[in-house]
Amino acid sequence: MSVNSKRVVYSNYLANPIYIDILKARSDVRLDRIENGSPEEVYAPLLGATHVYQVGAARDELAPHFHVDAAFLKRAPNLLLVSSNGAGFDPVDVEACTAAGVVVVNQSGGNAHSVAEHALAMMLTLSKRIIQSDRRLRRERDVNRNELVGNEVEHKTVGIIGLGNVGRRIAALCKGLLGMKVLAYDPYLSAEVMAERGGEKVELDELLRRADFVSISCPLNKGSRNMISVREFALMQPHAYFITTARGFIHDEDALLQALRDKRIAGAGLDVWSKEPPPPEHPLLQLDNVLASPHTAGVTIEARQNMGRIAAEQVLDVLDGKRPPRIINPEVWPHYADRFKQAFGVTPG
Repeated sequence: MSVNSKRVVYSNYLANPIYIDILKARSDVRLDRIENGSPEEVYAPLLGATHVYQVGAARDELAPHFHVDAAFLKRAPNLLLVSSNGAGFDPVDVEACTAAGVVVVNQSGGNAHSVAEHALAMMLTLSKRIIQSDRRLRRERDVNRNELVGNEVEHKTVGIIGLGNVGRRIAALCKGLLGMKVLAYDPYLSAEVMAERGGEKVELDELLRRADFVSISCPLNKGSRNMISVREFALMQPHAYFITTARGFIHDEDALLQALRDKRIAGAGLDVWSKEPPPPEHPLLQLDNVLASPHTAGVTIEARQNMGRIAAEQVLDVLDGKRPPRIINPEVWPHYADRFKQAFGVTPG
């Protein structure tokens, strides 16, 4: 195989420079970068030749014509792999990739510790009313601390929706550090597996009724889109808090806003939004019982280095004819294997 016969293109940025270091150590791999503002005469030939497309996980950070959909795939006839920088893959039409024989991978688990810590930090900050205390101290001269009485988190009940890489770590932190009771809703896991991961399997309605904290850590898909809306917020306890470090569109922002205004729930910690970042005038950002972050739960030095390494390793697995460990669309493999053989003359394992 000739030098630089394996082509990789990445868009805008990478999780960590370690990705470049790992791939550039290989003389048979050529790595190119495109940006949102790259002219067509620059990006078109690169996409037309590439075997791998490394793409950002956040939909709003990527120009629409670089989102992976059917039209994009037609412009990338040699494409074999789409790799997301993170656990999410919002800019990728997985069904279109499957139809085209393109494998999609994410870096699930790479930032799970960071996201779980963020979720717990939001629970503590909201329950102890730290954000309200900080804001009032900055804008008022005589703060009455008796108006800022919070609650302990120890021995409370947390309901985790999605007990995967992040959810199971949230469960471990809540249970191990604070002795919390962990309820969990995940239709893809058995009660036995969920018990091993520290959660009691319950239906969604029961979780919402019983939990003092509801934490979302499931992926965004057809089944989870708008999963939490008017009806679901109405089931929560008035003292309960809603936390999400998953994806926008899993909860209905308008329904959440109304639930907070009507005092049907006590507050919310939001790391993800329908539009990212949300504008400063967003109605939810005007409420003192909303703790907000701009999708930074998984943005730590450690997590980004880990995800950059994992992403590079998966890319090399594919280019070396191996099966990567984090495939989103495993059903694509037979079609993909035929296309890989046409490209490189060997059948992938």
